[in-house]
Amino acid sequence: MSINLENYYDDNRISTALLLAAGTGSRLLPLTKKSPKCLTLVNEKSILERLVNNLTKQGFTRLVIVTGYEKECIMDFLGNKSGNLTIEYINSPLYRSTNNIYSLWLARNIINKPFVLFESDLVLDTSLLDKMVFPDRIATAKMQPWLNGTTVSINKQKRVTQFHKGTTDIYSDIRYKTVNIYSFSLASWRMIVKRLNQYVLGGNVSCYYETVFSEMIDDKSLSFESVSFDHKPWYEIDTIYDLAEAEKLFPKELKKQAILEVENV
Repeated sequence: MSINLENYYDDNRISTALLLAAGTGSRLLPLTKKSPKCLTLVNEKSILERLVNNLTKQGFTRLVIVTGYEKECIMDFLGNKSGNLTIEYINSPLYRSTNNIYSLWLARNIINKPFVLFESDLVLDTSLLDKMVFPDRIATAKMQPWLNGTTVSINKQKRVTQFHKGTTDIYSDIRYKTVNIYSFSLASWRMIVKRLNQYVLGGNVSCYYETVFSEMIDDKSLSFESVSFDHKPWYEIDTIYDLAEAEKLFPKELKKQAILEVENV
């Protein structure tokens, strides 16, 4: 019996996205004094607008956003619909005293389909999501000295074998930076929710969700296939310096047109 791979991938393509946008974005002050990080402008277009454009181009039909700090700004900016994208909101009243593990836990009842998880500080080329719209994948990039944060080890089969807290001064071919984009099957999500419940109901709400993913990778109750983000531009914006670097990678549309015109002369 033959399998039509084109139909298989179409049927398994994810159309729901979850965005965690509850934090205060304090490292981007004063830009975030009166608005959330995701509304920070990157060459006159906000991080959030860029993400919505990414999702629309990839055929997503549902976006769930966990809000907190200055939530009204996000709701006023997006409303409940953007093109074919339906937008729903979950408010985190404890955003000042909890971390992203709590934000993810808040989505446990509203998310009942495979989905892609995003953080609210990422700008990226839309094509990088081509392989992320299928279940149980993790976006990664080769570790570089200027990157920081959680890293993972990946085997020859492109499977994550271990999560690592923080970074080290030694970089190898098997150490990769997490880009903070994950996709989940419904089965994986249900397993994750059980583990999230243990943490949150036990009062442990100040850690990162990577703690849960790491434990589940170790005990083999969760598996991720790595998707490389090394071939197209992306950037994680935490600080003013990050914003300046991101603007180099994502110039204004007019600048792009001017560059093309010069190249064609």
